[in-house]
Amino acid sequence: MATRRETIRKKALELLESAPNGIRYSELVDQILAAYPEFPRNTINGNVWNLDSVFPEQVYKAARGLFRSTKFKETEPEPEVVPPVVAPETLAEEAFYEPFADWIVQELEECTKAVALGGSRFRDKWGTPDVLGIREPRKSDIITLPTEIVSVEIKVEKAGLITAFGQACAYKIFSHKSYIVVPNDSLAEDIARLDVLCRTMGLGLILFNAQNADEPNFEIRVRATNHDPDMFYVNKYMRLVEAELFS
Repeated sequence: MATRRETIRKKALELLESAPNGIRYSELVDQILAAYPEFPRNTINGNVWNLDSVFPEQVYKAARGLFRSTKFKETEPEPEVVPPVVAPETLAEEAFYEPFADWIVQELEECTKAVALGGSRFRDKWGTPDVLGIREPRKSDIITLPTEIVSVEIKVEKAGLITAFGQACAYKIFSHKSYIVVPNDSLAEDIARLDVLCRTMGLGLILFNAQNADEPNFEIRVRATNHDPDMFYVNKYMRLVEAELFS
């Protein structure tokens, strides 16, 4: 009769064999627990966390916390191939600007005011944030801080994540905080890489449901860190939105 350890690891390998994109550690534990609810979660954790070390010829880590079968190592995971279609107007990026502006003020409380921009409002090749916000001291604050600028880049196309990351980095020249907002059904490996890059660069990372503009379910993954922007560029760009953002 197989031991619990053998049963758990065998099931883990079977699950990974049928998952070309890999499975995150926590999800793998959940799936094994669903198959063997009589096993304690801690027992499953103890036999899964180092699969790549126990079975190096069968399992590797494609990214931090993401296990993948070595039989898929030579090929990059690809999203499901579907015929190209024109996204409905309600699913265009612009449909998420206002909902996010409300969310970052009311839910995340990162700003005291935020407005939807996008387009070419800043009129240069470095791009314009999709949402721009400010955090100003409130009258009720005992200790007040200077006004902060918060920039946001939203992407509904999973193929544009690298571009979005670059734009969010560029916004740091005039922003105290900068966020990138990407679809929550992006490849797990891409999200894992963005997670690490955002923590390294001090950017914020937020996931959302890009299929539903009415219920985008924004979820913060990494909170942006504060830094000092270049005041020349702060004033240069804020003059272009002064009436909307500071009135």
